[in-house]
Amino acid sequence: MYAVLFLLSGLGLLALTNLLATGVSVTQPVPDRPPSVQDRVHQLEAQLSDVHAIQSRQLLVGSVIALVVMAAISFPLGRAVAGRVLRPLRTITAATRRISADNLHERLAVRGPADEVKDLADTIDGLLERLEASFAAQRRFVANASHELRTPLTTMRASLDVAVAKPRPVPPQTLALADRLRTELDRVDNLMEGFLDLARAQHGELRDSAPVSLGALVFESLTTWAPDIARRNLTVEVLAQDTAWTRGSPTLLSRMVNNVIANAVVHNRHGGSIRLATRTGNDSARLTVETDGPILDPAQVARLAEPFRRLAADRTGSETGSGLGLSIVAAVVSAHDGVLDLRARPEGGLRVTVSLPLAPAPEGGAG
Repeated sequence: MYAVLFLLSGLGLLALTNLLATGVSVTQPVPDRPPSVQDRVHQLEAQLSDVHAIQSRQLLVGSVIALVVMAAISFPLGRAVAGRVLRPLRTITAATRRISADNLHERLAVRGPADEVKDLADTIDGLLERLEASFAAQRRFVANASHELRTPLTTMRASLDVAVAKPRPVPPQTLALADRLRTELDRVDNLMEGFLDLARAQHGELRDSAPVSLGALVFESLTTWAPDIARRNLTVEVLAQDTAWTRGSPTLLSRMVNNVIANAVVHNRHGGSIRLATRTGNDSARLTVETDGPILDPAQVARLAEPFRRLAADRTGSETGSGLGLSIVAAVVSAHDGVLDLRARPEGGLRVTVSLPLAPAPEGGAG
């Protein structure tokens, strides 16, 4: 844009110069002069006209050459001027991209005159300061919530155990109530643990980063869910590659795989099947879990990663879930720079695919 404007202004200047230089002057003959003198004047006027025409052509050629030179100079000059003007914006863009939730303490700190660019940089610095304060408050909540929320739950659970463990006979109604309260306390405990895992994953807390085998996590989770799989008469097919390794938090990744498999077990029809596969491809380690069931609405499936989002109870077959399972999976995947893909299978059921950055297996590691 700078080059075109510079070129247009030069073109207008040269056109005006040529227009003024090509003005025609008419000389009236003087009748009192002798014929010989008048012929000599006409001869000189003709010569001047020829010289003027030659000068006009030379001026036109020179103008074209000057325009070409200006065109050759204007583009790099315009690019240099534009780069100089936009350099602070590029600095702001690069610094903003570099700043993430882990280094919100950094600031742009752009120096220079009090212009629009400086105002923009100061506004972004103020926004980063407010974000840092907000993230710090949330991290303090995550750090304190576990202890503060578990203490009353532990106290209530211990009080129930003491009440039913007394020597004198305990009425059956009291035992039934105690069992029900324990079940509800377990649900609250699981819900609270889900909240904490979701918060830790959303804040990207990966301090315990290490190489992790997706295949090993799958078999570990299947062992945990084996009684439920047998009770629901589910058929499980596993295809695990030893090369499906990634790097991240073993705790969060284990919770992610466990939630995916829990979703496949709990929200499956009786006598259905589960197909699990871990593989590598395109510099990523992938976990794919497919389940049977009725045909699902793709629009609703796409929103399953939102907190407290569940499909109808007739699909899940259970109303004991909290609706946090897949939202925790999505948060953990995002914290590890991965991709979560939820799709309704055309033949019915759900397909969950998790893609994480591929990492080399450690020495002597097995999938």
